[in-house]
Amino acid sequence: MDFKVDNTCGNARACTLNMAHGEVTTPVFMPVGTQAVVKALDYNDMLNLGAQIILGNTYHLFLRPSSPLIKKLGGLHGFSNFPNNFLTDSGGFQAFSLGKLDKKNTTQSVDGITFKSHIDGSMHKFTPKSVLDAQYDFNSDIMMILDDLVALPNTDERIQLSIERTTQWAKEAIEYHMSQKAKGIGVNQNIFAIIQGGTSKKYRELSATQLCALSDYDGFAIGGLSVGEASQDMYDTVEFTTQFMPKDKPRYLMGVGTPEDLIENIDRGVDMFDCVMPTRNARNGTLFTHFGRVNIRKAEFKEDTGPIDSKCKCYTCQNFTKAYLNHLYKANEMTYFRLASIHNLHYYLNLMREARAAILDNSWEEFKKEFFALRAK
Repeated sequence: MDFKVDNTCGNARACTLNMAHGEVTTPVFMPVGTQAVVKALDYNDMLNLGAQIILGNTYHLFLRPSSPLIKKLGGLHGFSNFPNNFLTDSGGFQAFSLGKLDKKNTTQSVDGITFKSHIDGSMHKFTPKSVLDAQYDFNSDIMMILDDLVALPNTDERIQLSIERTTQWAKEAIEYHMSQKAKGIGVNQNIFAIIQGGTSKKYRELSATQLCALSDYDGFAIGGLSVGEASQDMYDTVEFTTQFMPKDKPRYLMGVGTPEDLIENIDRGVDMFDCVMPTRNARNGTLFTHFGRVNIRKAEFKEDTGPIDSKCKCYTCQNFTKAYLNHLYKANEMTYFRLASIHNLHYYLNLMREARAAILDNSWEEFKKEFFALRAK
């Protein structure tokens, strides 16, 4: 990875990552393509939206269709036909969260996570090495390591154990990755570590200090947030944590969030984001606009001939009315899911492009004020 900081404005950063499958400019929002597809859309939709990178899920793809099959069919890029970059997470979160439905069959231990497949009940184990092996098969451009995620709130003892395991697994993962690269495996793939510690400054500093000392990592993520804590607690934790993260490597905040969350955390020095919110909310009738959220299910839109967002240039807003989308939603037409997802993702991706432009021309504060002012009207 070739990484450079193009400009800063306060703590906000505009950066460029060059990887094997193209350039990624930040701030960047990564649409979530859990199953190697962004729900209701295909690779051409993603290219038309200008997506430079999307996220795939190691847990789901490992179980179905399997990492060896994806490798055989050309990795994620050949399999999905999306030519730009993929980031794949480690799958640890899904093994943890889905395992809560069947606690006796999900075990976090010193050497990994044993879990029961939600598909067929088969048992599997993720270790720091095995999740990388799966991601080598995927040929993902950014690979996330296995971390020990804990539910919040939790005891100090469990959080400290989580940090100890996460650091140990990070050491095992980077040593394995470097040894594999020496064999010609994963030479064009990048690897990120994940900082844990809940909302505790003590544990965030401990985790960040330990992980960021592992200088062979290509980037670092902040994990374990946006899991029910108050927004301000998340913002405070991010602001505190970024001071311990290298300035010359990408910073990724996992699983966040609303447009407001993105702007607040760009302001605190974060470069990369992902979240299911734009596509999931689209399918459920919630559309994001410059002026806040629109619930397209409401009867007031039955005869509304205006677009979703008067300031939006997306395909949906340029061609279809709120009345038509209201009808499609109520009729449960599949076309609604595509049109709504296109709009919401366009809004998110365009927001990141506008944020980058503001940082580059040193007008970030003005941009941020206008963003919130529009939503207050």
